[in-house]
Amino acid sequence: MEVGDKLKTIRTMHGLSQRELAKRVGLTNSTISMIESNAVSPSISSLKRILSGVSMSIPEFFTLNFEQQSQVVFRAEQLEDTGSEGIQLKLVGGPDKRSNLTFAITEYQGKADSGTQMLSHVGEVAGTVLDGNIELTVGGTLHKLKPGDSYKFCAKLPHRFSNKSAEPCKIVCAQVPAKI
Repeated sequence: MEVGDKLKTIRTMHGLSQRELAKRVGLTNSTISMIESNAVSPSISSLKRILSGVSMSIPEFFTLNFEQQSQVVFRAEQLEDTGSEGIQLKLVGGPDKRSNLTFAITEYQGKADSGTQMLSHVGEVAGTVLDGNIELTVGGTLHKLKPGDSYKFCAKLPHRFSNKSAEPCKIVCAQVPAKI
């Protein structure tokens, strides 16, 4: 995507006209128009000035990938189940190597757990219990969670999940960086 095309997309996503953006950053709307039509290439200082009108940095501008955001809504039947042995793990967006985030809906069937070995990996983990109860052990401390309880911890700490009841436990959770 050309710089001008990308700038136009960002401007319209923010609901701004060329005139409004130009007014915000102290440029003429004809300057914005020429850049957006790729008639001229902006200097780094001009691009930085223009992006300040939409609160975006130059690194954010160049790393923003619109193709990555092609699908915004994921229907229940589209969620890929990557779980096993009594654990349903439905990934929102599926395994995506371009994403820094894993977001999932996890259901531990009655008496299911994440395994006898403690888990440990790079990143952070967070979640909220939607239904049922789960025991979460982090760094040797046992936590009993019920619906509405949440957790967040450094994933390098040894941890495991265990559903001690006969009823399923549903959790919505996220992890960064993505682990697929």
